[in-house]
Amino acid sequence: MGLEKSVVEAVDADEDGRVVVSVRPRYSQRDRCPHCRRRCPGYDLGDGRRRWRALDLGTTLAYVEADSPRVECKQHGVLVAAVPWARHDAGFTRAFEDQVAWLAVNTSKTAICALVRIAWRTVGRICERVSSEAKEGRDLFAGLTRLGFDEISVRKGQRYLTVVVDHHTGRLVWAHPGRDRKTVEKFLDLLGTDRCEQIELVSCDDAEWITRPVAERCPNAIVCLDPFHIVKAATDALDEIRREI
Repeated sequence: MGLEKSVVEAVDADEDGRVVVSVRPRYSQRDRCPHCRRRCPGYDLGDGRRRWRALDLGTTLAYVEADSPRVECKQHGVLVAAVPWARHDAGFTRAFEDQVAWLAVNTSKTAICALVRIAWRTVGRICERVSSEAKEGRDLFAGLTRLGFDEISVRKGQRYLTVVVDHHTGRLVWAHPGRDRKTVEKFLDLLGTDRCEQIELVSCDDAEWITRPVAERCPNAIVCLDPFHIVKAATDALDEIRREI
């Protein structure tokens, strides 16, 4: 159940047949700020005991229950003390949220909601917490030399996302709503002048809202156009010549 650095006090079943595991953090993990993880003086007992949804035990719902005292951090103020089995402001254990985030990448919306028995909005909030923690202390823009720009349609009504991928690793680097020059420039602003100069290759279609800002901001980058659009442009030009003849 992901209860490392914790002490299990009891395991019971409530009236609805759900398994409830009563725990407490080990002494070394008590009274810590959930943001900076520093040891802080206690403030009060908070709202009493609370529960976190854990991974199901087969088809049986499971919960972790513990006290939720508050601490007073010099930097972040009064907060509920951190616990080793869950992230801050979460109603689920860390193992539960990690599984949901994995399912969000590898399965469909319907499958996630049916398997873990939570709402789709809850899945979104869990993914935000997991991704924000994963990005702490990591530079997602480090070592970028070969980029790919493209747009993808989302929902209805001509709504698009501009996506940037790293051709070296194949991972998604950045995505943002919009399909215009300002969206591309926003990414280049985040990349910075020095890293823009390190870009060697950029693949994209022949849309000027991509090629122009890249040419202006990435002086060492070679723009590699999508073969489909090159063939289309050549075919259109050939049609014009045929009509003239």
